[in-house]
Amino acid sequence: MSSPPAAAPRTGHRLVAAPLAVPRPLAADAAQRRVIEHPGGPLLVLAGPGTGKTATLVEAVAARVEAGADPRSILVLTFSRRAAAELRERITARLGPTGAGRGPQAWTFHAWCLAVLRAHDRPAPSGGFRLLSGPEQDSRLRELVEGSREDGRPAWPESLARCLGTRGFTEEVRALLARAREVGLEPVGLAQLARRTARPEWTALAEFYEMYLDVFGFEGALDYADLVHRAALVAEGAAAGEELRTRYQHVFVDEYQDTDPAQERLLRALAGGGGNLIAFGDPDQSIYAFRGAEVAGLLDFPQRFRAPGGGQAPIVALRTCRRMAPGPLL
Repeated sequence: MSSPPAAAPRTGHRLVAAPLAVPRPLAADAAQRRVIEHPGGPLLVLAGPGTGKTATLVEAVAARVEAGADPRSILVLTFSRRAAAELRERITARLGPTGAGRGPQAWTFHAWCLAVLRAHDRPAPSGGFRLLSGPEQDSRLRELVEGSREDGRPAWPESLARCLGTRGFTEEVRALLARAREVGLEPVGLAQLARRTARPEWTALAEFYEMYLDVFGFEGALDYADLVHRAALVAEGAAAGEELRTRYQHVFVDEYQDTDPAQERLLRALAGGGGNLIAFGDPDQSIYAFRGAEVAGLLDFPQRFRAPGGGQAPIVALRTCRRMAPGPLL
């Protein structure tokens, strides 16, 4: 029997993370100072490419921490994991060594919503909540559609008979369910809409929608649209909603033009009624309408999020481009 291989000799070397370089405070212009020094309540910041939007957001967060705000009371939301990671790194670097490990956290909307459900949604499924990927959701939807054809529930109309087994039908059903969740439309509401418009296809889809929620709810499985909808319901509740509003005293949202109605509902529950919500966005960069994003949420922000006195939320436009010479901007 051969002896086990000898362990590799220790070299005395170990990997050490490089220290974060502390950047200089932002040399802000007048518009950026208005954002950084905003006294409270909602604020809309219009910022095109290269206007220092991210630097202004980071500096505004740092200003509140330096003024004594608990870092855990500051919530920063964005849309991609990459953007959230960059914001975390820049906020930590701006706060310096004393901010490492205690600085405000930047989250994607979906990651934060999942954390809210795991902390507050009761009773939770026995196996906990599980977020489905797009391909996994498509696969489960095809299984449910096929099962419904065999069980005869729902009773799909003859007009859909030839397309029930196709991938295109599954994609259309997925898109409809996502839009229904984003606008807060429950199965009973879809059924009522189907009766008013005399659409038998929608009647069957309403029944399928209810079955879909029952099956996925039992499994603890969530798609992205349902995740935000469920988190909004939690934030609108009395006990959990009050706890969330008490905890998060300052809310920052990047790329606000990409929000959908469900995400706006969530923000209204979290920071409506004059709460400290600073939203950064650019209507010219709204490209996710196919995912349910509505640029109207950005354009109507001053009316939808009122200042503490009841007036419209103020607007600050960052107009100085630091990325390009004037020529390309024309």
